[in-house]
Amino acid sequence: MFLSCGDALFDLFAEPDADVAKIALSGRVGGSPLNVALGLSRLGHPVGFFTKVSGDLFGRRIRGFMAREGIDQRFLIPTDRNTTLAMVSLGADGSPAYAFYIEGTADRSIEPAEVPATFPDDLEAIHLASYSTVTEPTASALAHLVRQESARRFISYDPNIRASIEPELEIWRQKVAELVPSAALVKASEEDLELLYPGRAPDAVIEDWVAAGAEMAVVTRGERGAVAVTSAGVHASVGGQRILVADTVGAGDTFQAALLAGLKERGQLSRAALKVTDQAGIEDLLHFAVRAAAITCSRRGADLPRRADLGLQPRA
Repeated sequence: MFLSCGDALFDLFAEPDADVAKIALSGRVGGSPLNVALGLSRLGHPVGFFTKVSGDLFGRRIRGFMAREGIDQRFLIPTDRNTTLAMVSLGADGSPAYAFYIEGTADRSIEPAEVPATFPDDLEAIHLASYSTVTEPTASALAHLVRQESARRFISYDPNIRASIEPELEIWRQKVAELVPSAALVKASEEDLELLYPGRAPDAVIEDWVAAGAEMAVVTRGERGAVAVTSAGVHASVGGQRILVADTVGAGDTFQAALLAGLKERGQLSRAALKVTDQAGIEDLLHFAVRAAAITCSRRGADLPRRADLGLQPRA
């Protein structure tokens, strides 16, 4: 079983309209770690979600979405706080720009004391990402969770920078430095690395992350594919896949979910297994994640692929 943690919100897309006095919105459930949970579930893997969820209209829809998609809700904490909202506008190339309505909202309000002291024995991996790792008190709660569980669970981490929520990039850098040593898998986009470490080569950054304690570090390069480094000294890279892009919302989260699902299905969801995985094995994993992300990019919004979309047989 997987557990994804943190951001759970509604993305509100502004529909095209010539009338400047109107805004038509199309709302979709979102949040980077919730997208990862969705991706894992659609790929046939048991997954739960840990966050606070509002009792407002949006929170009730988030719960309904989780029920429909088979995401385990037993770790959710109910609250009267409002749901986080993200206004999304798309560039000409389909890339999203976000403006968040987030002050005092549900997924930002987890207290460290609310982290469960124990989890089911079948929980193998915990994933965390994005603004919930840097905004308090949830950031402290998730850091507590990682400290509590990293010795016995596989930790996956994606910084997924949202400077519109926390514009002080030094806070993000400090959090990355805190979490990377406990994470078996760290994944980031080139855009994130450029924000965090301007002018530094992505390869150098992920090599530093492996030296700090990560078992494998991956950087995604959009249409140019992805690069990975492991603690055993394996360097692997794959190219991208040519598609007609609808937008790139959820592409990175799809890549992350596919990495985790691929590791599980290949028997590599552990630090020990990653240490002995060769270049061909890492490249196969990256190819799988690139294929999955390409499917999401061909659709509007974070509509992540199912097993059949990737030509995979149903899991037993």
